[in-house]
Amino acid sequence: MRVHVDQRHEQLLALVRQHGSVRVAELAEALGVSRVTLRRDVEALAAEGRVRRMHGAVIWPGEGATPAAARSPQSAGGLVVGMVVPTTDYYYADVVRGAREAVEAQGARLAIGISQYLPDEDAAQVDRLVAAGIDGLLLTPSWDTGAPREDEGSWVAGVTVPTVLVERWAPPGHPADALDRVRSDHGHGAADAVRHLAALGHRKVALAIQESPTGRDLRLGFESAVAALGLERAPASPLDAEPSSGEADRFDRTLEYLCEVVQQDSVTAALVHSDADAIVLVPRLRARGVRVPEDLAVVAYLDEVASLSDLPLTAVAPATRAVGAKAADILLAALADSRAAAGTGAGSAGTAGSAGAAAADGSRGGHRTVRQHTDLLPELRVRASCGALRRQ
Repeated sequence: MRVHVDQRHEQLLALVRQHGSVRVAELAEALGVSRVTLRRDVEALAAEGRVRRMHGAVIWPGEGATPAAARSPQSAGGLVVGMVVPTTDYYYADVVRGAREAVEAQGARLAIGISQYLPDEDAAQVDRLVAAGIDGLLLTPSWDTGAPREDEGSWVAGVTVPTVLVERWAPPGHPADALDRVRSDHGHGAADAVRHLAALGHRKVALAIQESPTGRDLRLGFESAVAALGLERAPASPLDAEPSSGEADRFDRTLEYLCEVVQQDSVTAALVHSDADAIVLVPRLRARGVRVPEDLAVVAYLDEVASLSDLPLTAVAPATRAVGAKAADILLAALADSRAAAGTGAGSAGTAGSAGAAAADGSRGGHRTVRQHTDLLPELRVRASCGALRRQ
């Protein structure tokens, strides 16, 4: 799958380089993909500085232009913020975009590293950016559950520039717990979906989620809301006990699970992660005689493509763009404080070490700055798949 995406990106870049400027619709047709997919590709490439977007078109950044991720930070004036994320596709495209906009709004520059969820690649990307002279770091480690295991991630606390965790957290006692962090409160988002379904009269709600760093929080929020609202517990998905062997297996087993709980256990609603999975599952449910929303009200977790479904999906939308922007603001404020305390001017690589050490130590004129653990609440967007619009 990743090879296919990379090949498509190279084809897209070749077309834009050849013509200088190409409309989004024409690119989608030329590459044989939907406009939604094309826009995601463009977002990812724009986040790396490889193309520019303007009024429905994609523009080549200029003859001899170098991607932002590859340029030396010392070549730009002002502060340089490094950012390491698992990918710039899908969920993280908006996180990166929010960070980039916040960084550039303050006259700084963002340099990207991508780990692709590869073992040890987080540290390798961070080392590369630090060696290039970044002033601070926004970091999303490839932690399977969103948090490090007991024997994992201690190196994060030893990064030599100020660091903010993005969409990740560490438990109390772990070295990384002392870092600033910003993340989506996925547990709240799941609970909000359950509250919405309960308000529509549903008393038995199923949870169908894929394996991801958000899974733990989704399950906790879902189960807490079910208990707090006095709802009946639905049978657990078999995927909770035995992970899927691939996408096809996940869809097949989730479909069987949902059909079974509707027909045998009186389940009338479900929270499905993700919205892309829900778009695949809804027509399959209908083909098996389970009508949505009449027999099964569906709320999707994530709102990347939910509104584009044949039956528009009610969805919980994490504030991905705001997460990136907030993390960048916290980091830039810490860098500004440390520079003021150290009496330094706007940054070259030569000042990054002293300023970074001051901020990492949390000092401001001899006083400790206040660290932040910030959770942003997702938004519930009501559409047709939950049946609320029909009842209204």
